Amino acid sequence: MRWWSAANLLSNTGTWMQLTVQNLLVLQLTGSAAATGLSLAVQAAPGLLLGVAGGAVVDAWPRKYTALVSQTVLALVAFVTAAMVALDQLSTGGLLVLAAVTGLVATVDGPATALLGNDLVRPEDLPSAIALGSAVHSVGRFAGTASAAVVVGLFGTATAYLANGLSFLAVAAVIPFLRPAPGTHGTQDTRGTPPASPASKGKAARTPGGLTYFLSRPRLVALAAITALSSIFGRNYTLTLAVLVTGPLHGGTGAYGMVSTVLAVGGMAGAVVAGRLRSPSVRLVAALAAAGAILQVAAGLSGTLMLLMVLVLPMAVLESVSDTAGATVLQTDPPPHMRGRVLGVWRSASTAWGLAGPPLLGLLLELAGARGALVAGGLIIAGGIAAGALGHRGANRVPTAPSLPIPAQRTA
Repeated sequence: MRWWSAANLLSNTGTWMQLTVQNLLVLQLTGSAAATGLSLAVQAAPGLLLGVAGGAVVDAWPRKYTALVSQTVLALVAFVTAAMVALDQLSTGGLLVLAAVTGLVATVDGPATALLGNDLVRPEDLPSAIALGSAVHSVGRFAGTASAAVVVGLFGTATAYLANGLSFLAVAAVIPFLRPAPGTHGTQDTRGTPPASPASKGKAARTPGGLTYFLSRPRLVALAAITALSSIFGRNYTLTLAVLVTGPLHGGTGAYGMVSTVLAVGGMAGAVVAGRLRSPSVRLVAALAAAGAILQVAAGLSGTLMLLMVLVLPMAVLESVSDTAGATVLQTDPPPHMRGRVLGVWRSASTAWGLAGPPLLGLLLELAGARGALVAGGLIIAGGIAAGALGHRGANRVPTAPSLPIPAQRTA
């Protein structure tokens, strides 16, 4: 697990370095912010349309080999892009094609690497492993974003793509040496599905599709609803808090940088706290999301930058713990042979609300302003969770039949 985490830290750093440079590269090629958005949409489209199919592939193929092949292909795409940039042969169309290929491979790579990492720890340590992955992602994101400008300034744009390709190869080099922990699904079989036999073949033929299974599990549907509300109306802080700090609070880029730093610190602190979880539930995810939404309302009403930073820290902690709890439920609720399909469905759903969130929030900002958007968004999240809890409680109430009087028995 230590080797896996170190390799993923390199990979996350390289990925965020490339994403940062890719936006700048599209702007250089086209001079259009709309084209930049189009490149991001093209890369996300396969996850939206083919996430379910990618999850089914992960359940059908050996996880280690699937992850090894997908990481190698992603490295190859990065190397091709680096060569085309260095030779000044990269056009906008070529960049969009490479972005689409990256998104297509990621529909398989995401579930495969997540489930492979889960097999490296005992089941009771899974929340800690997911929390560690969250911390690795956060550190890699900031390291990659910060180092992108330095790398491009010293060595050129192609170097960022080259570094990302090497980071994928680092993960691929570690995969053959990974040993699953005792008691995990990886020790039972190297594939995502049970061993082939007449009985298991018949069972496989009756295995429901990922979407059918997902919709049949109320816990997963509730988790998706909570996460969608939180993602659309509560977690686009790079947009809402930027407008709040530079607008009503009369701060500059330096002030927003301080708020962003507090968010990052809170996220990493939350990952440490989340590592103590043992049996998270959807109810815990809902409670944490509702508490974060209430703090968001208070942040929208804050009158000073200092008060905002005081509120932002627990907001980030609650968000990080909620994310870890939700990821643990998502990856442990289904049986092992269905987890790839479930993660594939989740990828499609999360891509959908990830694409819908910024335009909806932007419209809310236009109509209500920064304060109004934060307050309204927080109330929508908290109200939606409260309504869902009341509906669930009402559905669980079973009416009892009225008791009838028992006639007295006559004695002889």
